[in-house]
Amino acid sequence: MKGSVETLLLSGSYIAALASPAAYLEAVEAAFLALARGELASPPVGHVPARDGAFHIKAAARRGSSARAVIKVNGNFPANPARNGLPTIQGFIALLDAECGRVLALMDSAEITARRTAAASALAARLLARPQSTRIALIGCGRQARAHLEALRDLFPLEVLTCHDTSRGNAEALALRAYELEFDAFVASSAVDAVRDADIIVTSTPATRPVLRAGDVPAGCFIAAVGADNTEKHEIDPGLMRTARVVADVLAQAAVMGDLHHALDAGAMTIDDVHAELSAVVAGAAPARRNDDEIFVFDSTGTAIEDLAAAELVYGRALEDPAAPRISLSA
Repeated sequence: MKGSVETLLLSGSYIAALASPAAYLEAVEAAFLALARGELASPPVGHVPARDGAFHIKAAARRGSSARAVIKVNGNFPANPARNGLPTIQGFIALLDAECGRVLALMDSAEITARRTAAASALAARLLARPQSTRIALIGCGRQARAHLEALRDLFPLEVLTCHDTSRGNAEALALRAYELEFDAFVASSAVDAVRDADIIVTSTPATRPVLRAGDVPAGCFIAAVGADNTEKHEIDPGLMRTARVVADVLAQAAVMGDLHHALDAGAMTIDDVHAELSAVVAGAAPARRNDDEIFVFDSTGTAIEDLAAAELVYGRALEDPAAPRISLSA
């Protein structure tokens, strides 16, 4: 309502009930098409160091008649689970009216980050994975892995899940979830064993050394590498990056903080070796998969245009709910 100063205040549990993986996929696809048309802008990621962790700041804005902006602040504190009994990652998303500056909503970032990241991987997989894919491997079995499993299961005739995590308990919990979704589910003793026969591979780990190397993965597979979201993280060995067709979510960002960053530093690739940005493939300006033997790596560093699309989706649905929590920040 014009002149209103109410701000929606949305928890993770509230957000989780609002939208399906298919809805996030549709929103993220529209965002990448808008990016290809030059309708979205996103500045470089900001990093604020802290004791035993850091804060990462991502932002994006939509131009045009419905101008909106999003700012996400995530705290990443790896010692939290053991030391404080808290999640490694905590944060919030602010959705803003980019015409008058109103704070439209403040949202927990964890659910949105998991769903929008999985939606971007699903979008890339729909274009770059073999349509007949039946076997999926998940390396890292936390929240992102569960979101990816749910996002990908509707797009492919997936039947078999093999998973691996440094925590056996996490892997077993994910396998149980997959079994509930009618997969044949197995826990592997290593990442290499998990991916041996996989059509689709998702890596979502905090690794700072590669978990997959050239020769570890089968011909024709699609890899969504989503763990390397800062300069220290590293999941895909430069040798594997060199032999694959690499598609970046945002090239400039992947070149400084993704697995591409490590491949460039190692001299295994140049920027010109990158196949395309995802927006170009989505818009049809760059080719998708051309044969069954190509290995694709989707270097997903997590772009704020995904946060903007997901936050707008959530905001639109919450706005229709008269029971959605509201506050007045200026009261």
